[in-house]
Formats: sequence, C-alpha cells, structure tokens
Amino acid sequence: MGSALTAVANRLFADDMGGTLVLRIDDTDETRVDPEAEARIRDDLEWLGIRWDEGPVRQSERRERHLEAAGEIGTADAEGALRFGRTTLVRADGRPTYHLASVVDDVDLGVTHVIRGKDHLPNAKLHAELTRALGAEPPDYVHHGLLVGTDGTKLSKRHGAASLADLREQGIPPEAVRRYLEELGLPRGDVHFDEKRLRRLAVEAIASLSDEELAGRAGAPVSAVSALRGARTLAEARTLAAALATPPSTPPTTSPETLRRFRDLRMTAKGELDEQKARALVDELRSGGADLHALRVALTGAERGPELWTIILALPAEEALQRVDAAL
Repeated sequence: MGSALTAVANRLFADDMGGTLVLRIDDTDETRVDPEAEARIRDDLEWLGIRWDEGPVRQSERRERHLEAAGEIGTADAEGALRFGRTTLVRADGRPTYHLASVVDDVDLGVTHVIRGKDHLPNAKLHAELTRALGAEPPDYVHHGLLVGTDGTKLSKRHGAASLADLREQGIPPEAVRRYLEELGLPRGDVHFDEKRLRRLAVEAIASLSDEELAGRAGAPVSAVSALRGARTLAEARTLAAALATPPSTPPTTSPETLRRFRDLRMTAKGELDEQKARALVDELRSGGADLHALRVALTGAERGPELWTIILALPAEEALQRVDAAL
C-alpha cells in the first residue's frame, strides 16, 4: 500500500507536469531478488490503472554502466570494493549498490524529480553528492509521509490491509483504492490508514459500474445485477452470484405457509418480473404477515443479503419455484 501511494503520486505529478513516468526495477542485489517480484509489481500497477511511459528499466541490466561510473568517482579499498568517502559504491564481489545504481540511472535517464517516501530522506544528501560528483545536477527530491496503521506502526493485515493483494482478496475494487490514494496526494506527515473511508469508496465504485461491468466482475449474468447492487465489495457480489447460480441446500422450511403464498403470487405474475412488480410482490407478502426471512433462506440459503425483491427479480420464475418446492 505504501508503494502504491508513491506510484499514484508519481503518476499524478508526471501528468500535471506533462512529464514521463519511468518504471525502474531496483534489482542490484541478486541475493535478495525475488524472481516473481517484478511481475507482481506490474500486475499491481495495471490493476490500479497506473500506466508507465518508459521501462521497465532493470538495474541488473545496466551493471556495466554502473561499474563504469563507479570507476570515475570511486576509490578502491583494501578489500577490493569501490567507495565514495564512507559509502560503498561497488561491493568487493563486483555488485553495484543501490545508491550508486539509483544515482547513475537518474543521471542517464534525465530524471528531474524523484518522489518517494520519507523513509528515503536520509539518502537525499548522499544521492545529491554522488550526482554532482558525476558532473550532473541532482533532481528535485520530494519525500512524502508514509501510510501507517491506526496505531502509527507499519501497515499490516491487523490494520485491515497490508498489500494490494489483501485488498483484491477482500473484493475492494481497484477504482476505490486508486481514488483513496489520490485523495491522500503527497502527505507531509504520516497518514493513518482509514479502512472505513476505503470501504465507503468501494461501495461508491461498485455503484458506478455499469450492469455489464458489475456482472463481469462478479461472474454473473446481467439479469442478476439487481441483486448484486447491494454488495459492499466484489467478494460479496461474487458470493451472491454463486448463491443465485446454485440452488441452496436447505432444511425443510419453518414457514410453509409463506412459501406457498409466494408460490401462488409468483405463478400469478407469470413470466419475468420488473422492479415494480417484484417490489409489489414483497409488499403483498409483508402485509399478509409472511415470514420473509424464511423465504430468503429458501431462495438463497443465506440468512442475510440484498433486499429480497432484488433476489426475486434476479431469479427466473422456474428457478425460484423449484427452490421453494425443495424447501417445502
């Protein structure tokens, strides 16, 4: 989530300035590189709808250039490493360090602005010195506050989410995450993660989806969208879609009179319903003292869910009657 905040801030800044966003993969330390990390980064950026204009530029593929630059400004120590003052530029085994690679890439790629979290603030002075030693002017370094948990500690699952993967699993739409991060902008100080705000944005994002988009993300036919509109997350929408698609396995109903009354009204209505007729059917059942909870369980197998009329509207008449008969 913290990296996503930085990515969104960079994209917005590049757009505002008419600039170019470069995706750079910092993989100089081969001992710590996860072979699947780059793919996950790209997937996360694409999920959020963050495009990059150049790259990915992999530092591991620019090793010779980094070593060349280190030779210009570094001094070898007794162990064979190249150093700039107290800072190691190239390890004794020949691997360039993050500091060297980042600065050389900034210079070679013509980077004018570096926007990153304030945890990188201690690096700014060193990076500026290395840039000048290479004969270039340092870029502008902008350090924003970090996204932290409600208790001020590093964001983790106990705060509701630690990664975009967590949010995907919870069914939070990417549009909601993107909007939440855009609202944060470039915070000067640390920002406490506001899960309630994100979930409100998730509801708004789902409401803004077209019927076709919502059905596609939930894996449901468009005819089921009326019931899916009550979902607070895409995970809920998928659960509802599954409930509508598969007849529930329920024990005999505790209110057979309610189901028989529903059966009569549904057969009298003939064919498919529209919203007005579905609402009217529920109103008539309610006015007659029907047990609407029992009807919901018979139709979906669930104790709770979207408004009952949306379920009745979403289920084809034959399917609804079969489920009622099974419960009876």
